Amino acid sequence: MLFGSSGIRTVYDRELLRIVMSVGLTLGSPGRRVVVGRDARTTGPLLERSLISGILSGGGDAFTAGVVPTPVIGFASRFVERGCMITASHNPEEYNGIKIFNPDGSSLTRAQQCEIEDAMGKDTFAEWDRHGAIYAFDAKSRYIDAVLDRMSSLCDLTMILDCGNGAGCTVSPFLLKSMGISVRCVNCNTSGTFTRPSEPLPEYLPYIQTLIQSAGAGGAVIHDGDADRMMAFGPDGRFISGDHLLMLFARYLGAKRVVTTFDASMAVEEIAEVRRTPVGDTFVSEELIQWGDFGGEPSGAWIFPDHSLCPDGPCAAALFCEISSEWNISEEIESMPSYPMVRESWPCPGAKEILRKIGVENPTDGIRLSGEEGWCLIRASGTEPKVRFTAEGASREIAREMLYKGQEMVRRGKSA
Repeated sequence: MLFGSSGIRTVYDRELLRIVMSVGLTLGSPGRRVVVGRDARTTGPLLERSLISGILSGGGDAFTAGVVPTPVIGFASRFVERGCMITASHNPEEYNGIKIFNPDGSSLTRAQQCEIEDAMGKDTFAEWDRHGAIYAFDAKSRYIDAVLDRMSSLCDLTMILDCGNGAGCTVSPFLLKSMGISVRCVNCNTSGTFTRPSEPLPEYLPYIQTLIQSAGAGGAVIHDGDADRMMAFGPDGRFISGDHLLMLFARYLGAKRVVTTFDASMAVEEIAEVRRTPVGDTFVSEELIQWGDFGGEPSGAWIFPDHSLCPDGPCAAALFCEISSEWNISEEIESMPSYPMVRESWPCPGAKEILRKIGVENPTDGIRLSGEEGWCLIRASGTEPKVRFTAEGASREIAREMLYKGQEMVRRGKSA
């Protein structure tokens, strides 16, 4: 399949240009309205034009939102038939791709992805006098107004904001300032290249603790390249894990039913009823349609179903600031259950085929090995030639044992 766990994503090349136009043709036909946005990557403008050409050729209308975070397009999809975001999310700058949204902000289901792939390449061109049109669309203002309606006005709060030179620069500074927050911006320009690696991991953010301390800030919020993710630091300058952020949001929102992924900590089950899905926001949003008050992934994708079914970094940033103004974040995190977790990735050409050899039906979903006091998830990356391992245990020794069991399975698959 062209689609991975979160849309189509690959290193930019001629083939991606062709695919994007073909997807646009399928989305626009017959005569559909599609809202289009892009992140700050240098290949974005060209791919945007290719996508729009396809939409118009299919007889559809393209509503262009410019450089905006992915959740803006997810939210704006309610005003048209589909939303399409040109982005490679947290991947390096040489990558790009597309994410497609339903009117409720959810990503395409697997069945919908198959329908689009089946339709691509078929003769769906509109007649010469039935091509669509291009309209400018202010999706950003509508989105910011909708988030502000959910949040409290704040004052006497200073927050560090690191957008990583991504699309979050166009929304999050204005959103937080509109809430009355004193925002200290870092990497808040859409330069097209990333000053730091885009994925919001603590090892890429060693400077944040010093910034929090020097500004006397209540913490920091961090985005990836398209701001569908948000991670955070507390007022003590310590990075807050994705599992603890998941629990923090669930507690504050009073969420009794939480949807999360197979790689999330078993500690989440101590604070809410939990349903688990394969890794990928597509699966979380699909489950939230029928069950759950809140959902997310420990990678930093947070979904608020009463707002949109798209992972929403700026909305999560605003909510974290609101919590920071009311609760002692450090004390809340200290009070939460925590178990040792280890994550490793192996470069592995042919990763998907190797996982099939060990009995995994869908390699990007992976397989979860469960023990009495721990587990290990083994899955193929949907965007890179890698096998990813996540293991957790009641003790670090048990977590390492579960990790070793998972790695042994892959070793056997390689030698088979």
